[in-house]
Amino acid sequence: MTIVRFLVRRVITGIVVLWLVATAAFFLFFARPTNTVARELAGKAATAQTIQLIKKNLGLTQPILVQYWHFLDKLVHGNLGYSYLDGESVNTIIAQDIPRTASVVVGGVVLWLVVGLGVGILSATRARSFFDRFSTFGVLGGLSLPTFVLGELLLFAVFLPLNKHGITFIQDGYASPSQGIGTWVGHMILPWVTLATVQAAVYTRLSRGSLLDTLGEDFIRTARAKGLPERRVIFRHGVRAALTPVVSQLGIDVGTLLGGVVVTEVVFGIGGIGQDSVTAVVQDNLPVIIGFVLLAAAFVVAANIVVDLAYALLDPRVRIT
Repeated sequence: MTIVRFLVRRVITGIVVLWLVATAAFFLFFARPTNTVARELAGKAATAQTIQLIKKNLGLTQPILVQYWHFLDKLVHGNLGYSYLDGESVNTIIAQDIPRTASVVVGGVVLWLVVGLGVGILSATRARSFFDRFSTFGVLGGLSLPTFVLGELLLFAVFLPLNKHGITFIQDGYASPSQGIGTWVGHMILPWVTLATVQAAVYTRLSRGSLLDTLGEDFIRTARAKGLPERRVIFRHGVRAALTPVVSQLGIDVGTLLGGVVVTEVVFGIGGIGQDSVTAVVQDNLPVIIGFVLLAAAFVVAANIVVDLAYALLDPRVRIT
């Protein structure tokens, strides 16, 4: 029952956060002159006829609080509107984009956690060794390398040479898992490496610092004094407690990246939430922009609820109340 109460409180808090984001987005875009709002909603399709149609369909001539109520009512029923550029539903656009963005994020997360945590733990347990110093150099290199530069380098150094010699396994663009796992991996491997390189550097540094601090705690010295094997002391007690800040950072990163891996998607032409967000901004496609803002907020809220639950599982000092 304690976990149920915890989840109920977190879900209610998350709903309040989403309501605040939706309210801010509404008044930011709609609490302005009617013609201005209608023109921005229409974007590049802003003909006189389209503007009048928008005013009629959205009730922009009604009082602002009435418009706000209708806006919330549509959100509660899952209606995010539609693009006036091509008439496509925002729900449809999001449904098409989520698998693409999720493919990049999930694979990237697995890769950067394996590399980042592995190198970070080894560096912490071998502090000031050659491996530790070399990994520090690698971390600085990873943090200093812009994502778009790394993506372009991989395209020119890996994708183009391999395809030139008839090796077509690695491709750009997007292929869904339904087309075959091998095809999907071939299209996703370069985006995964691009995303994971910078993030792995961050998690290496974070996990190393956190584990070094944890290994100096009293409960670690007590475990060693009891004669427990060093491997058990490090992995059963040290790493488990040291993962708390890592999980916190992971929740923020995953929630944010699911809202759009902008640079990676644009460089490799994946066409997910990030790439379509950029297109929507360039085209002044306001309904799509609002939809992506709310979607990103929902991902961040959900990720943080999962993080709060993970805290109690990783650190016995944390209690779910």
